[in-house]
Amino acid sequence: MNRDNPFIGQSLAFLDSVERVSRAAQLNRPVLVIGERGTGKELVAERLHRLSPRWDGPFVPMNCAALTETLIEAELFGHEAGAFTGATRARAGRFEEADGGTLFLDELGTLSSGAQERLLRAVEYGEVTRIGANRPIRVDVRIVAATNEHLPKLVDQGRFRADLLDRLSFEVITLPPLRAREGDVAQLSDFFGRRMASELGWPSWPGFSKAAMAEMEGYGWPGNIRELRNVSERAVYRWDDPSTPVADIVFDPFASPWRPISGQGMVAAEAVASPVPGTVTAPAPDAPGELRVAVHAYERQLLEAALVRNRHNQRATAKALGLTYDQLRHCLKKHGLLETA
Repeated sequence: MNRDNPFIGQSLAFLDSVERVSRAAQLNRPVLVIGERGTGKELVAERLHRLSPRWDGPFVPMNCAALTETLIEAELFGHEAGAFTGATRARAGRFEEADGGTLFLDELGTLSSGAQERLLRAVEYGEVTRIGANRPIRVDVRIVAATNEHLPKLVDQGRFRADLLDRLSFEVITLPPLRAREGDVAQLSDFFGRRMASELGWPSWPGFSKAAMAEMEGYGWPGNIRELRNVSERAVYRWDDPSTPVADIVFDPFASPWRPISGQGMVAAEAVASPVPGTVTAPAPDAPGELRVAVHAYERQLLEAALVRNRHNQRATAKALGLTYDQLRHCLKKHGLLETA
């Protein structure tokens, strides 16, 4: 398996899908893998191949959405020299490359009607014909296809062939989204964080703080495992103190007071109207007796602004304010800011 793509999890939903993958791998039948983006569909396809009797044959992936409609058929089935403009020499298609192994078709729902018709023949008869050729070529290929679309609905809409769906859906494995995999967020984030710490040369892995882990476990993960990997690794590489648990989590890397608004350049309109985060305006007391209240409020504003400027890194914040780490913690506790720091 690809070491960059860990097959990790302990939830019942995940283990159930793993069991179905392992059972389906032994049979020489097509498999459809359904799942949201980032759930690991290609990883499942690789596992289906590695656990099958075809494990020593080629595993050939192809993203159907990455090619234009005019190129998909040539990519899948190959072409002869002179078959079309630019075809200066003959080229084998993905089916021929995958002979004796597995062909993984990602984003299956984007295939054109012409490609679907030719794919149907290849699945049915085990033959492909290069564009510009007259004779078919026999191929022995197992097809694993993946999509995040509901293919029966596409059939109803006339966008996908019902007979092709029938031939490809011997087994349909629907991968659970990360938000449904109880306990797997902690396990996966620890794996990604530990790996990033090693890449950065940290002497040891301090883990994530309880508050940070609670944030991650409460998040909805629309991007699933791919998004979790980015969030975990980004949090580690931005953390300045390898001796303390990583406590700052940024889910949206595009969040910024200067993010562009369509047609308005790089300075957001609301950023012009609002103070820049990290700046402080001293509150003026309305009466002499309110001086203590005003000083207390101003001190809190200073702390909040310094935390924002230093990305909630408490040691960096203490240094910026000329305080010791313990003094900063005392001030944060006094103002009730420990929970948000």
